[in-house]
Amino acid sequence: MTSSMSAVQLGFEPFASASPVELRAGWSDSDVKSVIAAAYRQVFGNDHIMKSERLISAESQLTRGIITVQGFVRALAQSELYRTKFFSSTPQVRFIELNYKHLLGRAPIDEAEISYHVNLYIEKGYEAEINSYFDSLEYQENFGEATVPYFRGFETLRGQKTVSFNRMFQLYRGYANSDRAQGKNKSTWLTSDLAHNSANAIRTPSFGKGLAGGTGGDRGQIYRVQFTQADRGRTTQIRRSVSECLVPYDQLTPTMQRLTQRGSRITQVSPA
Repeated sequence: MTSSMSAVQLGFEPFASASPVELRAGWSDSDVKSVIAAAYRQVFGNDHIMKSERLISAESQLTRGIITVQGFVRALAQSELYRTKFFSSTPQVRFIELNYKHLLGRAPIDEAEISYHVNLYIEKGYEAEINSYFDSLEYQENFGEATVPYFRGFETLRGQKTVSFNRMFQLYRGYANSDRAQGKNKSTWLTSDLAHNSANAIRTPSFGKGLAGGTGGDRGQIYRVQFTQADRGRTTQIRRSVSECLVPYDQLTPTMQRLTQRGSRITQVSPA
């Protein structure tokens, strides 16, 4: 499990601090609404869903207990809306990357996983490709019938290579980011790393830089820079407000230079 401080620094603290959304026995209307909202957010990669696009029939079936949470999530992924957003407009390998992220809560680990799903789609089609995630032992063990899939790739997973942690950050671009607004949906994100069986650097959504700047000790450290804002000579400043920012080691010097050039005074630099 990643520490809470690391979760803040890496930008996924909202996921680390939240419990999985589950529909338990004796559920209320508010419980169902929470499940529906969480399912839309997860399956559609935080993309905005208009009221006219919602799957009203599937929502009604879940509310009446006709289908399970898994059945509802499956209906979302099998919908024409999901196909339009993530299949028709993206390369096939990118589509598979997003299926892993949306439906299993992690990134694909190696080239074999991508190849399996490419061949499955070629041989059996779209529906079989989507169903394969829900019918897998991995899905059943982690989410079952009652839990909405969630991002598990931020943790070291049982039975998975530790490189899956790095892979997840290649696909994750922040809590408020949409998978359709990342500016790279026309190409794959992991192909090169998977093909070379190499671990990609962890790049945070906040800094856009790898946390590790080298192999030495402090180069993987995050630093807190405290500084007073410059008054730019406009008014007499009675009290200076103290601000702070978190920066990785490899951005420490450039950040301090920018602050100094702006006229700010750095008061303290310390490990975060």
